[in-house]
Amino acid sequence: MLELIFIIPVFLGVITFFLPRTAGRFLLIMAGVFHLAFTASIWLKGVAPYWAPYFGIAPEGQIVLLVTSFLYLLIAAYTVSYMAEVEMHNEPVFAGCMLLFLGAMSMVAVTDHIIVLWIAIEATTLMSAPLIFLHKSKEALEATWKYVMICSVGIALALLGVFFTILAIDTSDINVPITFTDLARASGRFDPTWLKAGFIFILIGYGTKMGLAPMHTWLPDAHSEAPSPVSALLSGALLNCAFLGIYKTHGIMQAAGLGWYSGRILVVFGLISMVVAAVFIMQQDNYKRLLAYSSIENMGVIAFGTGIGGLAAFGAMLHLIHHALIKSSLFLTSGNILLGYGSKKIKETGRMPLFMPGTSISFMGGFAGISGFPPFGIFLSELMIILGALRKGAYISLGIFIISLILVFAGASKGVIRMSFGNFNGELLVGEKFMRLAPPCILLLVSAGLSIWMPDTLYQTILKAISTIGGGING
Repeated sequence: MLELIFIIPVFLGVITFFLPRTAGRFLLIMAGVFHLAFTASIWLKGVAPYWAPYFGIAPEGQIVLLVTSFLYLLIAAYTVSYMAEVEMHNEPVFAGCMLLFLGAMSMVAVTDHIIVLWIAIEATTLMSAPLIFLHKSKEALEATWKYVMICSVGIALALLGVFFTILAIDTSDINVPITFTDLARASGRFDPTWLKAGFIFILIGYGTKMGLAPMHTWLPDAHSEAPSPVSALLSGALLNCAFLGIYKTHGIMQAAGLGWYSGRILVVFGLISMVVAAVFIMQQDNYKRLLAYSSIENMGVIAFGTGIGGLAAFGAMLHLIHHALIKSSLFLTSGNILLGYGSKKIKETGRMPLFMPGTSISFMGGFAGISGFPPFGIFLSELMIILGALRKGAYISLGIFIISLILVFAGASKGVIRMSFGNFNGELLVGEKFMRLAPPCILLLVSAGLSIWMPDTLYQTILKAISTIGGGING
């Protein structure tokens, strides 16, 4: 029964609210082990849904589910060690919400129904908001309200987009179930005007949750104020879930012969996100906000590659996987830095190789990975997107894309160099521990390993996923 992938985390999440700390921490990790094992069985054997009209896993959902499950297990292992050092207000609520959040994201990945997808994405907002407010500071309260308000407005616009899509069916007098599979099959007979309007509203709505500019304003505050394990989960997993809504709708547009229309809009939003992120990264003095703006830039890269299509679409899907791995690693490492230096300000850190050698290696590795240096996978994904754009003759867009990448690298490297080699004469508050070093290093190693050797199952699944939006390795 496919639905167990989200029912069990939700069930365990509710139980965890009433458990003592030790049992809650144990359940946090065991749920991750079960989730990853179940995800592996979905990949290897396939698991049939019980409520077939509403659930059924598509290749793109399969990829997002695997990434989410893998990230969650490593983040949960890190979180247990992190919680031992940080005073958590109401730890059972934190652990319970982490599990509910996993359940909501899993539901996004395995649904095939346009309304159920909307409900699941809305549920991710409600489940993750208490995690951002965990420290109960004035800044955390402001970030949480901003997150809930902006994402709720966005999700309301996405619902309007869903209604417009259904209107495209009604005005064409067609009777078809509103699953993504059936909608894509019949989309050639839909009213194109309402379909285009539906896509725009869905893009703006889910794009708000994904962090596309100019609807991104919640993201830097939420990522900055949330505990580092939550930031890792928000950036590595949640943004991909929101992207899934846009991706599936783009698939319907492609099947309707309107892929050129949705593709161009994705390219525009992708480039705007990259330019905005580059401008803000240049002037950042807070390393967690710097990582948050880097997420906005990378969501722009994914949107750009998806919009271009062909080989760039393969690059975009590859970028989604590697960004999730590397950015989660960076946020976990930033948690070590915050514990050690007690500040999020770049100027209040320094001499990291001396004070925190393991963290320094992980942080520099993550920076190299997110900047697109080999052997990390982002090098390959960005290269594919550039080649894909060249094949399509999108020279002006490609120029903006490359300039934005250079500006982001220049802005981020300024902060990373200051953190690594700047002066710091204080004392380290909390030392390094193996359980807070191993998860971010494993994430980086997996990214590097996948760029050298990719399992054929994963390669074939990516090809199937991008075939719905006109993507292909030879395109």
